[in-house]
Amino acid sequence: MDARNPDAPVVIDDPAPASEPIVRQRPRISPLNQRRLNNFKANGRGYWSLWIFLFLFILTLFAELIANERPLLVSYKGELLFPVLVDYPEEKFGGFLAVTRYYDPFIREEIEANGWMIHTPIRYDHTTRSYASNMPYPIAPTWLLDRSEACSKLEDGVDDAYCGYGTYHWLGTDDQGRDVLARLIYGFRLSVLFGLTLTLVSSVIGVSAGAIQGYFGGWTDLLFQRFIEIWTSIPSLYLLLIFSAFFVPGFWTLLFILLLFSWVALVGLVRAEFLRGRNLEYVRAARALGLSDLRIMFRHILPNAMVATITFLPFILSGSITTLTALDFLGLGLQGDAPSLGELLAQGKTNRNAPWLGLTGFMTISIMLSLLIFVGEAVRDAFDPRKVEG
Repeated sequence: MDARNPDAPVVIDDPAPASEPIVRQRPRISPLNQRRLNNFKANGRGYWSLWIFLFLFILTLFAELIANERPLLVSYKGELLFPVLVDYPEEKFGGFLAVTRYYDPFIREEIEANGWMIHTPIRYDHTTRSYASNMPYPIAPTWLLDRSEACSKLEDGVDDAYCGYGTYHWLGTDDQGRDVLARLIYGFRLSVLFGLTLTLVSSVIGVSAGAIQGYFGGWTDLLFQRFIEIWTSIPSLYLLLIFSAFFVPGFWTLLFILLLFSWVALVGLVRAEFLRGRNLEYVRAARALGLSDLRIMFRHILPNAMVATITFLPFILSGSITTLTALDFLGLGLQGDAPSLGELLAQGKTNRNAPWLGLTGFMTISIMLSLLIFVGEAVRDAFDPRKVEG
């Protein structure tokens, strides 16, 4: 109202339109982890090593679809069969063996007369003996042989339909006639799976043990430390020799034996982080608020302790793979037809007239471990506090 003219109409300005509420989207990744990710990407060698390693590992996970003596798909008398997934008896094709050998001339002719087959790129798996070449074992790589020598065992020689890229031994065979390339593919997968399993299980046990030691301290820490000192003084190699005398070493047996000693690798590191973190202000506050010890340990202290732990994981993985390879090389590891890279190195040492055995095994192990080391260096840079906190 205008005080000088009370009869004047009151003009009320329209209120400003209410602004729409600002919706702040929570970032998918915290700024701290974003800086860590950027640091990891900044290390180009480690970043690309991770992608190359993942590509090779994922590729070998489908080894049965890449290197296999059994066809991927068979059409026989109008029926579609999947030999790569199912073991069909030879009786289905007129034979008498329990498991069909699809490279047998009789089976091949029977199937080709009544259908067709789609093979894998490499027509051998890690156990298949060479059925294409009649050369003495170990057979040299195909590119060092004449085509007639490479297909000398096939029924029609070089004119046989099986004489082709799929049946060639591109990296030769070992002294038992098994294709080296197929064994490398299966061996890479086996080594990485063994190393990953051992690393993950031993890390879980080691982190838990170190957390209990560091958080509770006192007598718990003292007794645990004395136990670890006694336990680590046991020579694991002698224990392996004793176990090998009673049991046939296999994947799970070796994993169990190595796990008995590998879990202590992270205990000291996690224990130190928990000893430091148990007296911090926020931990005392959480304790004063009545939170349980388990919640404080794994919700409030462990995330900080895991920063130092994660940087060690790639190196523990490479150490686990090296241990398996060393045991296989010494003859204390995987037995039988297991696709072992260490056994391939041992064959290279025994068969010095076949240098492709030692060279391929050495190159595979070297590339695998180098990739893991480069990844480990990049992870270490990514979690380096000086780089993360600027």
